[in-house]
Amino acid sequence: MSTFSTARPVAIGCDHAGYEYKEAIKSHLEKLGWTVKDFGTNSPASVDYPDFAHPTAAFVESGEAAFGILICGSANGVAITANKHQGIRAGLSFDNEVAKLIRQHNDANVICIPARFVALPYAIQMIDTFIATPFEGGRHANRVNKIACQ
Repeated sequence: MSTFSTARPVAIGCDHAGYEYKEAIKSHLEKLGWTVKDFGTNSPASVDYPDFAHPTAAFVESGEAAFGILICGSANGVAITANKHQGIRAGLSFDNEVAKLIRQHNDANVICIPARFVALPYAIQMIDTFIATPFEGGRHANRVNKIACQ
């Protein structure tokens, strides 16, 4: 079950450290019926993560994507970059419970995966959890509504 609609694609982007994970995650999502919009990178050659995080985040922010996935070595760079976009709530997830909480409590619309610190099968499990977890609303909605700058 998904809290997101497969009517819109998933946006995905990575740097060189996340390339292998991105390819495996795309394949996994496509098997689940998702269309995946890939913003690169397209090889393990060294690149600058903002070049891929910005277009991924912009696609989510525009409403064209159901949600986004960003992957880099630590996930910090892509999370910082994505969160520069006003309509993005990117959460760094290194644990299945964190993947659940960034959706449940923070209404995250982008999950950021640290490829150098999380095994690929666990990364896929976190993404599945992220997709399946609804935003709880209530007191959390009040907090989420205070995130954006005026």
